[in-house]
Amino acid sequence: MMSEKLNSISTLKKLWPFIRPYKKALIIAIIGLLLNAATDATLISLTKPLLDHGLMDKNYSLLIAIAIAIIGLILLRGLSNYLSTYCLSWLSGKVVTKFRQMIFNHLIRCPTSYHDKQSVGDLVSILTYNTQMLSKASSDALIIIIREITYAVGLCIVMLYGSWKLASVLIVLVPLIIFIAQFIAKKFRQTIALMQQGMGQITIASDEMLKGHKEVLIFNAKEYEKRNFDNVTDAFRRGMLKIEIVSRLSTPIIQLIATLGLGFILYLVASQNLDITPGSFTVVFSAMVAVMRPLRELTSLHVELQKGAIACESLFAIMNSPLEKDHGTIVADKIKGDIEFKNVTYTYPTRSTPALNDISLKIKTGQTIALVGRSGAGKSTIASLLPRFYDVTQGEILLDSINIQQYTLSSLRKQIGYVSQNVHLFNGTIAENIAYGEKELHSKEDIINAAKFANALEFIDKLEQGIDTEIGDNGILLSGGQRQRIAIARVLLRNNPILIFDEATSALDNESEKLVQNAIEILQKNRTSIIIAHRLSTIEKADRILVIDDGKVLEDGNHQSLISLNGIYAQMHKMQFNSSKD
Repeated sequence: MMSEKLNSISTLKKLWPFIRPYKKALIIAIIGLLLNAATDATLISLTKPLLDHGLMDKNYSLLIAIAIAIIGLILLRGLSNYLSTYCLSWLSGKVVTKFRQMIFNHLIRCPTSYHDKQSVGDLVSILTYNTQMLSKASSDALIIIIREITYAVGLCIVMLYGSWKLASVLIVLVPLIIFIAQFIAKKFRQTIALMQQGMGQITIASDEMLKGHKEVLIFNAKEYEKRNFDNVTDAFRRGMLKIEIVSRLSTPIIQLIATLGLGFILYLVASQNLDITPGSFTVVFSAMVAVMRPLRELTSLHVELQKGAIACESLFAIMNSPLEKDHGTIVADKIKGDIEFKNVTYTYPTRSTPALNDISLKIKTGQTIALVGRSGAGKSTIASLLPRFYDVTQGEILLDSINIQQYTLSSLRKQIGYVSQNVHLFNGTIAENIAYGEKELHSKEDIINAAKFANALEFIDKLEQGIDTEIGDNGILLSGGQRQRIAIARVLLRNNPILIFDEATSALDNESEKLVQNAIEILQKNRTSIIIAHRLSTIEKADRILVIDDGKVLEDGNHQSLISLNGIYAQMHKMQFNSSKD
């Protein structure tokens, strides 16, 4: 998946429109982080008056005042920490949810051609893992930028307050620390990108094994799938370990440099080159020890921003992908069902030769047209062009003498009922699947009637919970024939004037095929139908049969006329008839 390269600044710019609606929470979080850092620095600064004036001078009133101040600062620190943590969590949750909703909505509206080229596992990984990673990286970066920088600046002020001579030692070391941090952080980008790809590979491997579990068992591929998953997860583990090693490398380096600074300070004090009070020394020393934390965190700032930038790239790559073209203005309520293909040519983006080549045909209202031919001849392409899963490369398709691109996509697809060989059912009840997308428009009685006409009540009534029975993921608890009849009931309920059956009975046994075929014949009455068939016995009653090959119509007629022609259809019929006799 191609995406534009984003640096840290452009990432923040792209994220700002999503954060802006919640800027009040952001402001509160920033104030909380500033207070949190300021209280930490102030607590350290109190050690100077505590030692020099409170304990050394035995000023008990000052000691009590400092004790009260410390209690107040601790309370303020806890409150500010709670406010900043809560607001950042609330804000990041809102942004992640918004991102996921927008990406999901975008993917729904992407054309079929886009989904043909994408891995489901990669898209799921981006939708779940990358959005979460972006949120965490952004919130972590904000904490580092606001709290740790403020804390570091506050500690520098405290050190200057304690002894500017000692503080100057650390100030000299800061540029060196920043240079090392930047050098280490720049090594992360490629590793982080590979880590995100690795998460996609884990999702793909898991998805394929779970969906193809029966195939894994029948082909004795358990060890193969296990090795594949082990390799993918181990590669991901190595990537994570590499990031951890490099990120943790900065800590000992910074500690070593800071320790050298502390050692130099102790040397200056021990050599009596500095006139310094115990309080001043303790403040500077404590602040120099404490400053290691913000310096260590600041080294990871670039890393966090890189994580956010890479996650952002994948998210905006999806957001920038093309949507279905829906420029039509005509909202069709109920059409007659006249269909015409005029010099239609279509070439799939992944192929160089046309799947359909200058096809022209007319289908009158109420006619049943059957499409037959070998696999890859172009039959399913004709069925896919009518509901605009794909748009024609050349020519036009007319519906009631109007180009289908002039209809809104929603109203066009509302006219078409589609039943394919590979029916997809959703995790829910039978009733929810029959009324899918229009649950609020149909009563329970409507759903039962649709199931009745689809010959589905024959098995539904035997279920303990009837139409309220849960059918599992993609209807796994139903047989192939049962799933097909649910799909036909779904179309019956909508009463579409145009029907498309894409090899709807090819994978069924004889008994199931007969039941499904009876349901199809009921459904076809007074509707324009396009049937793609493998078994010629199911389309002998069709008004017209078109023999498709290499994207062209080679024969056109009814069953009897094509048998008399003794051409391709007659040969196909003879082969199937002889095969069934055997």
